[in-house]
Amino acid sequence: MPAYKRILLKLSGEALMGDDAYGINRATIVRMVREIQEVTLMGCEVAVVIGGGNIFRGVAGGSVGMDRATADYMGMLATVMNALALADTMRQEGMTARVMSAIAIDQVVEPYVRPKALQYLEEGKVVVFAGGTGNPFFTTDTAAALRGAEIGAQIVLKATKVDGVYSADPKKDPTATRYSQISFDEAITRNLQVLDATAFALCRDQKLPIKVFSIFKAGALKRVVQGEDEGTLVHV
Repeated sequence: MPAYKRILLKLSGEALMGDDAYGINRATIVRMVREIQEVTLMGCEVAVVIGGGNIFRGVAGGSVGMDRATADYMGMLATVMNALALADTMRQEGMTARVMSAIAIDQVVEPYVRPKALQYLEEGKVVVFAGGTGNPFFTTDTAAALRGAEIGAQIVLKATKVDGVYSADPKKDPTATRYSQISFDEAITRNLQVLDATAFALCRDQKLPIKVFSIFKAGALKRVVQGEDEGTLVHV
């Protein structure tokens, strides 16, 4: 039995690159989809918020000199491309996924409508949220916190390259230790960058716990959903 009935999984666009310099690595996306499939077979309802950093980032070098809002809209379009790739890979693996976008592109994906999203989740479909929050100046971390609260997820799972939140950067400091769990207030006091500030505040206000774990660690998602000591739990 899963420890969580409904989860919101936040995947960065960069996670889809694998070892490539940009774009979507086929083997990586298939492996991630199979990890997601594993937890759906346990009876867990899964929603995914996907980033777009593997294609375009509003705050990165490619957008230098560009109007920030325009750059952010381009980033939102990148998330739609990633969401389509993710949903299609799920289809190939025998899963049913629905892409819902915060920005209207009706010929390509359906718009985000909360009751419809809840219906899909109850039917056992994976819902992939694209387009961020639909607004510039907000990150896909904030979209994850927002959608997680809206759909009544029990936890936001932040999939990263590191297997949790550490006392210092583990790449630079060999003595850095992983927190098994930490409170929101402690994370603020120690200035641990769990999510961006807006997303973090939203999760704290809604008493929505966050689990930070490595998506590159085989079986980690399943262990998290089973409630095992994997990654770092940030709680009230």
